[in-house]
Amino acid sequence: MEMNAVTPWLVPSLVVAYPEIILLVMACLILLVDLGVKNPNRTPTHVLTLLTLAVVAVMHALLAMQEHTAYGFGNMVVSDPMGHWLKCFACIAMGVMLVYARPYAKDRGMLRGGELYTLSLFALMGMCVMISGNNFLVIYVGLELLTLSSYALVALRRDHAASTEAAMKYFILGALASGFLLYGLSMLYGATGSLDISTVFKQVGSGSFKHQVLVFGLVFIVVGLAFKLGVVPFHMWVPDVYQGAPTAITLMIGSAPKLAAFAICIRLLVEGLLPLAKDWQQMLMFLSIASLLVGNLAAIAQTNLKRMLAFSTIAQMGFLLLGLLSGVVFTGNAGNTSGAAAAYSASMFYAVTYVLTTLATFGVILLLSRDGFESEEIADLAGLNQRSPLYAAVMAICLFSLAGIPPMVGFFAKLSVLQPLIATGQTMYIALAVYAVIMSLIGAFYYLRIVKVMYFDAPITVGLVSASMEVRTVLAINGALVILLGLFPSGLLQLCLQAIIKTLAA
Repeated sequence: MEMNAVTPWLVPSLVVAYPEIILLVMACLILLVDLGVKNPNRTPTHVLTLLTLAVVAVMHALLAMQEHTAYGFGNMVVSDPMGHWLKCFACIAMGVMLVYARPYAKDRGMLRGGELYTLSLFALMGMCVMISGNNFLVIYVGLELLTLSSYALVALRRDHAASTEAAMKYFILGALASGFLLYGLSMLYGATGSLDISTVFKQVGSGSFKHQVLVFGLVFIVVGLAFKLGVVPFHMWVPDVYQGAPTAITLMIGSAPKLAAFAICIRLLVEGLLPLAKDWQQMLMFLSIASLLVGNLAAIAQTNLKRMLAFSTIAQMGFLLLGLLSGVVFTGNAGNTSGAAAAYSASMFYAVTYVLTTLATFGVILLLSRDGFESEEIADLAGLNQRSPLYAAVMAICLFSLAGIPPMVGFFAKLSVLQPLIATGQTMYIALAVYAVIMSLIGAFYYLRIVKVMYFDAPITVGLVSASMEVRTVLAINGALVILLGLFPSGLLQLCLQAIIKTLAA
């Protein structure tokens, strides 16, 4: 597949980025409006934020359906279908997170100001910049905007020692990861003389540089990306931050940023460094194998629900990397890219469905948390079916999906990632697919253990679970989508495939 072969149609720069401009303007406006809000529930801020997210999501969906690729700001920003769909899903995920988080945040004094809303919007702005970046510096600026907002959100409970500790760990390790990524990008700039991803692709493909220099820079880039994805052996921050952060913020960190992390993997590794695919695919293979093993085995030993889901995330990200491994199949030194679109679209489908499932999973945990009580231990879910059959059913559906049990969407997500591996016909990739299935079977144990606790253990408390109509409605829709997309996955699969095809052809 020839990359960057089609001359993009040119549009004014501001038009390319107008959804981001509206998001930024509204984030600043909401920040000012919130200064005058006296309502302890922050209702005006909440409504304005959700309307903003809905409008921006619709804008991105409409732009994605036009299936055009355009560049702006001196070729530094790209507007393409993959980017718009990812940004649309990120906006929806952020909106759902804020709906789930509101009662939890109010009970814990996190709504004294509007920081939860404004910082979430700035974090989303960072994700959008990352996804749209066609330049090393633009991607890095977006990454820093996301991570700095996330550090502040993790520490939002000022009087909570665990949150402050988690924020410090996240800040230190996040800074280290950013340093690795920046160092790798600077080495590539030194070798190619350009920060533009399209130019770097052409320069690296020309073969006029020392391979060792490029690979050395590539190693640091992959390490930086691995930190952001939270895969082994760069996963140390994930369990501590998931457990220590307020549950609402854990949900934010575990959902929409995964879409942005997937996007920069595509931008840097595929669109920029595809000629070095033989090198970075080998690195990702080791990261994937280690993540599947450590994530699943460590999760079995956990009694804290958030910590268990953190190790589950590590294993799930290992699975996501499998889709990036089979895009280029090498026979000797020759690379075949005929399966690239199918492989990368499978990873995109996996990322989107994982975020959808994570939202509902943490939504139930937030629902069960009340003032003075954190529903963080697996034992806290005991007898949930007797207290609320609906919420127990939503949680069970999500756990079955994460375990990869049909007909939930997680099964088809795993299947779509494994199919390109098997289609290569190479023994190494087929063995990797078998290994991934075995790891999924091991992972099913700790997911099904929670289902057993919810349905067969005696409840610790006998009170019914109550929630607002807004939360109940969104949670029910969220859970239903996990089943419906499992029964009818072809629409989303085709959407991801077309988005990746258009992006690779640009």
